[in-house]
Order: sequence, then structure tokens, then C-alpha cells
Amino acid sequence: MADPLDRRLIASTGKVAADHLRGVVEAETYVTPAAYRVAMVVTDLLSAPTGARDRQLVRGEIFHVVHKEMGMAFGYADRDGYVGWVDIGDVLSHPKQTPTHRVSAARTYAKSTPGLKIMGLVTPLPYGTRLVVLSEEDGWSRIAWDGGRITRDLYVPSGHLSAVDTIEPDAAAVAERLIGTPYLWGGNSSFGLDCSGLVQAAVHAAGLDCPGDSDLQEAAFEEATGPYQRGDLLFWKGHVAMVTDANTLIHANAHHMAVAYEPIAEAIARIAAQGDGPVTSHKRPTYGDAA
Repeated sequence: MADPLDRRLIASTGKVAADHLRGVVEAETYVTPAAYRVAMVVTDLLSAPTGARDRQLVRGEIFHVVHKEMGMAFGYADRDGYVGWVDIGDVLSHPKQTPTHRVSAARTYAKSTPGLKIMGLVTPLPYGTRLVVLSEEDGWSRIAWDGGRITRDLYVPSGHLSAVDTIEPDAAAVAERLIGTPYLWGGNSSFGLDCSGLVQAAVHAAGLDCPGDSDLQEAAFEEATGPYQRGDLLFWKGHVAMVTDANTLIHANAHHMAVAYEPIAEAIARIAAQGDGPVTSHKRPTYGDAA
């Protein structure tokens, strides 16, 4: 089990804490977090107001704000409770509508005009982006692009979207959809992913809760028995990969600098040879229980 006082999961600055932490941590003030929604295509979740990137959030995700200072907001991600700081300008306090769809393709774009051959300004969108679809015609979804003061219509290829509550039947297929995505430490978008970001995206899509970092993921799932099965997770110290078949895994890794397939035996040998040790556990998320 994860440490309940892990700083990555405690919504407290030391002075200001979320109400649900009364009696758990000491703080000068306890507040009711306010639900904001990410407005930027991708924003970094930082360890401190001017700190390093821990994780990322994509447009449409909910971020619960506990405290604001110096143009930054401290709070936690709705998807997994991971805490940190974001630029206050990257989130909206009162989003006008709740997302209806999410980007289920590896990447897509929003365009200022509908139609395949009609020119228009293009905004790239990563996998998992949450959008409000207003209507659909001729293969294009008209979306409401909320910029805070102004909401305007943009258009996204409908085939790249799924209903926001869609549960994918195969977590490994989601990971495979992201093959070739560049490796990025702390990355949570299909513009850049790290090992735990890839696994979280795939496991979440299959309807299961999943923490944000590999050590938290390792603590969250039950040990597997028997041969490797599709969707199983293999852990090393500081690394995680997903099994695609009995002999192959997929992972975001710095060796390939991308999301890539690798034979399991070769990955185990290579990682050990570079000094990062053996596999520490073999876990099997209970995907069927999420259906």
C-alpha cells in the first residue's frame, strides 16, 4: 500500500490544507478545494511554484485548487490525487460545460473551420483531451472551446473522439495506440510520455484507478501468478512496462526515447546490464472487474 503521508498525495502546503486532511496533517488553515478545469492543451504539475515537473495534466481534466500564490495554484489532480502546482492561467475556475467526449486517437487537432480541405487555424490535441461536443456533421464534431472570457466553436474529426465515459476493452491496445510517442520524464500526454504516464493512460482507459508514479502503481495492484498475460505490468526500481504477449512488452523508455515494443527477455537483460536491477514484481490489474 502507498504511504498515506506521501507528499505526492497530501494536499497541504504546510500552511494551507484541504478540509479532508483535518486530523491527518497539521495546518494553519483548512479549506474546501475548488474544482478547476485545465484550459491549456497540456500543463505541467510542479513540485513547487518554481519547481520541477512531477506530472502533467491535459485540457479538460479537473484540478482541485487548495491555495493560490505568486500566480500559481496548489492542489491535486482529480484523476489520481497527485498534488502539485500549476500556473493559475492554465486552469479555469468556472468551466461553462462538462466535457462529453475525449480524444481516443493518439493525437488529433481542433480546427477553426469544418471540412477536410477548408483551411483554418489548427490546434494540436493529445490523447485524453476532454472536449464539449455540440453537434456532429459530415464526420466533424463541433466543439465549444472555452477560453475563460470567450467560448468559440472549433471542429475535430469525429472518428478521433469517444464518449468521455467509454471504457476500453483492452488496456494494452491503448498503450499500443501510443507507440512512437516521444519519451518525456514526467510526461502525461501523447506529445511526450514516461513509463508510468503510459501505463496510467492505458489502465485508466480500461476503467481502473491507477496512480501516477511507478512505485505507487506497483503498490496498487495484486501480484500475478503464472505466465505473463496481455495487460500485465512488470516493475523494476523506477520503471514499469506493460505486457502485450507472452514474449513482448511495451514501455515508454529512455533507451528508445519513445514508447516502444521490446522482447521481455531482452528488456530484463538490458535493464539489469545497465545497473538498474532485476524485475521487482509482476502485477495483474483486474480489468474484468471494471466492466
